Amino acid sequence: MTNTRRLLGLAAAGLFAWLAPGAASAQGNLTVYCSVQEEWCRPMMQAFERATGIRVAMTRRSSGETLTQIRAESSNPRGDVWWGGTGDPHMQAAQENLTVEYRSPMLDQVHDWARRQAEQTGFRTIGIYAGALGYSYNTNELTRRRLAAPRCWSDLTAPGFRGEVQVADPNTSGTAYTMLATLVQLMGEEPAFQYLRNLHRNVNQYTRSGAAPARAVATGETLVGITFLHDAVTQKLTGAPVEIVAPCEGTGYEIGSMSIIRGARNMEQARRFYDWALTAEAQGLAVQANAFQLPSNRNAPIPPQAPRFENIRLIDYDFARWGSAEERTRLLTRWEREVRAGSR
Repeated sequence: MTNTRRLLGLAAAGLFAWLAPGAASAQGNLTVYCSVQEEWCRPMMQAFERATGIRVAMTRRSSGETLTQIRAESSNPRGDVWWGGTGDPHMQAAQENLTVEYRSPMLDQVHDWARRQAEQTGFRTIGIYAGALGYSYNTNELTRRRLAAPRCWSDLTAPGFRGEVQVADPNTSGTAYTMLATLVQLMGEEPAFQYLRNLHRNVNQYTRSGAAPARAVATGETLVGITFLHDAVTQKLTGAPVEIVAPCEGTGYEIGSMSIIRGARNMEQARRFYDWALTAEAQGLAVQANAFQLPSNRNAPIPPQAPRFENIRLIDYDFARWGSAEERTRLLTRWEREVRAGSR
């Protein structure tokens, strides 16, 4: 039996052991905004429906798009739970009073980094997984272009990578905003924006989704894709000619998060989902969707393919500062003006 099949078996067994007697007869409705890949969103919602009998309506959008939607609906909320996506926009939603405090009875089962995020936001969001930022490249295309393998952030601005780099738009993608905030913290703001202007000359497309560049690398549509490392792992495991890089200078990371939307119409069901999604068994379902983040529950199985933090040079990412509405808005405005609008 493979490691993946073992993890799936443990997750399934534990998931149904977690259910209280009669749980499947529970009724109700729930609307979830999901900001991970569709292949992970759907199995999660289906498993919760089977576990509780609660009917789930799910919409999948990127983190930035979901934050925009929740803002637009604030006077008449349509969603109940926002599950997944980078923590920075979740923290901004908390600061803007778009989400509500909830102290789950599962708090004592999560890693310190997940609980710390909850504490920083007055328990209006919590970490559900973590993953490091980096990039991947297509080895066949690299050989064809006779380029040296990139190992650092600085390598991506070389003339040989002109028009060969793909990354998401930080206005719509939490992944790309994490890159923006990472580079500012790693290099200092002025050098970081000079780097981003140089990188802009090599970017062929700013995608809406943060994971899209990893898929483009796998198919050879682009040579390099900047994403979270676990997104590149997913592509490599399909047999794609992909090499994965944790940049030599150091890199940031995400804490994927979950929040209950203020004014949720189905608050009882929202809290039930929140508690369930923090169980080791529910988090163990990630491997079914080839999602290789690090789970926040201490007892959740870690896929052997997941990039481990101890093997990556990580910066001390300041989630409180760079997740604030003021800094996020300021950085995005400056990026739009100085980078996106720049010539190539």
